[in-house]
Amino acid sequence: MTQDVSDPVRVMVVDDHPMWRDAVGRDLLAAGFDVVAVAASGDEALARFRADRPQLLVLDLQIPGPGGVEVTAEVIRQDPSTRVLILSASGEQEDVLAAVKAGATGYLVKSASREELIAAVRRVARGDTVFTPGLAGLVLGEYRRLQEEPGPKLTARETEVLRLVAKGLSYKQIADRLVVSHRTVQNHVQNTLSKLQLHNRVQLTRWAIDQGLDEDPEDPM
Repeated sequence: MTQDVSDPVRVMVVDDHPMWRDAVGRDLLAAGFDVVAVAASGDEALARFRADRPQLLVLDLQIPGPGGVEVTAEVIRQDPSTRVLILSASGEQEDVLAAVKAGATGYLVKSASREELIAAVRRVARGDTVFTPGLAGLVLGEYRRLQEEPGPKLTARETEVLRLVAKGLSYKQIADRLVVSHRTVQNHVQNTLSKLQLHNRVQLTRWAIDQGLDEDPEDPM
């Protein structure tokens, strides 16, 4: 999906609770996003996605079938450039990991404030990952488990890039800091995905590092 830099981001809101769905839609419109569609079920979301081509979905997991995880996987299969921000009442490990493995770009629980939601949508639209900090511990152990399994390991530079992602830096900021190109940063993340046998640009490892591997006493930023 191509977009002029001056165009507002095209967003679809998917939630089966009308009051919540409408409130999120109004908040996004007021913040300058173009809410091109809303949906109350997985089937409706997929139909509207094909018809309206949103660039970003704000998606509840617990919707009538197919559920949010299946919708995430399918829209990314149809268009890998699509961003998906999960906004769910659930902070359960099983739900969070399933959403991220399906390709979700971010995950917020519904206790997030309006300001946190708007900020998260803006960051996700730029290509960054955003997750509720309280969920960090769920995936840090999973990341470490993957690293301990037999198979290819991350290089020092790949780990360095992911640590900077963990500190909240965008790809551009990482490229500037490391004096490399934006494309090089993307390639390091893609190589990491391949090594861990994950299929989406946004994945479990980036999330784990985004929230868990950001403590480096020798790097005061």
